Amino acid sequence: MSEQAVRWRDRMAVPHVGGRARAAAGVAALAGLSLPLTAPVAAAEEPPAATVQCEITDPTLTELSGLVVGADGSMLAINDGGDEVAVYALDPACQTTNVHRAAVDPYDPEDLAVGPDGTVWLADTGDNNAIRETVALIALRPDGSTGVYRLAYPDGPRDAEALLLAPDGTPYVVTKEVFGASDVYRPVAALEENGTVGLVEVASVELTLTGTPGGPVGRAGQLLVTGGAVAADGHALALRTYTDAYVWPLAGSDVAAALAGTPLRIALPESPQGEAVSFSADGSALVVASEGLPSAVTVVPLPAAPAPAGATGAPDGSLTDVLTDSDDGVSPVAAGLVAAIVATVVVWILGRILRRGSPPRV
Repeated sequence: MSEQAVRWRDRMAVPHVGGRARAAAGVAALAGLSLPLTAPVAAAEEPPAATVQCEITDPTLTELSGLVVGADGSMLAINDGGDEVAVYALDPACQTTNVHRAAVDPYDPEDLAVGPDGTVWLADTGDNNAIRETVALIALRPDGSTGVYRLAYPDGPRDAEALLLAPDGTPYVVTKEVFGASDVYRPVAALEENGTVGLVEVASVELTLTGTPGGPVGRAGQLLVTGGAVAADGHALALRTYTDAYVWPLAGSDVAAALAGTPLRIALPESPQGEAVSFSADGSALVVASEGLPSAVTVVPLPAAPAPAGATGAPDGSLTDVLTDSDDGVSPVAAGLVAAIVATVVVWILGRILRRGSPPRV
């Protein structure tokens, strides 16, 4: 880990958990509306200087949705959707070096992570139409075998695009919510291959409008969780939206406890549809990318220490502020709410078009 990352971790007063080469092993192997207006968030004192590492130009990798960086800078990546499991191996220059395929027809893969034993896990959790009775985690093991593990929400179908894999291998699924209040679920028991295990809600994450530009749905993109990652050494975890990243210190494998704390918010460089996020190999930076070609793989350094909580510039007030006019005639929160509703309709319509005539798969 770099000195910068160590300083940031130590100032957050979190024990360091070392000795976990999770990403390295995997790459090597292969009506009661409540708007979250005042979620506690810390912001970096100065925007970190982001740099473009390389650009993905592979014409078969147009819908990049998940990314993991290995110890040597190589990467694993997946497309959103598709009719087969395909994990792309990329070198540090973003050139495709291999494609690992498996004879599984997924429904809508959205994220990926690497377990402590080197197993690559795909989160087949996308559900724009909220019609799936179960979602799935798909395992590509180091020995070349594949497993499908189905999961069921306790409260009906949910759309989710973020997977957090704790250092002990426990998976956490984070939903994508148009009003910014995402729920976090984990399995109630050990996963069962070719079986179904229930999920239980263990945490929630409330995001606010940030003003950061980017994404395909306007201000609503500031609230929608599109990807997640856990640092290879287990010291931190991150969630991203289309526009921003949020980083929490992590002690051990208690993801739920970590998410109850105050995150560090980092505005990400503007991109057309940013969904992929990973920590760098040494944990000192985030690595992000977007759907579309060319897709810039961008390194965003983590600041040495967070600024005081509340320095986000996000709206501050109660639910009544939604109805308060700004100088432009409409409050920022109200504008964001309208954008969120419009985004929901757009996503629903696109989902229906893309899935029309296709039976549910995994």
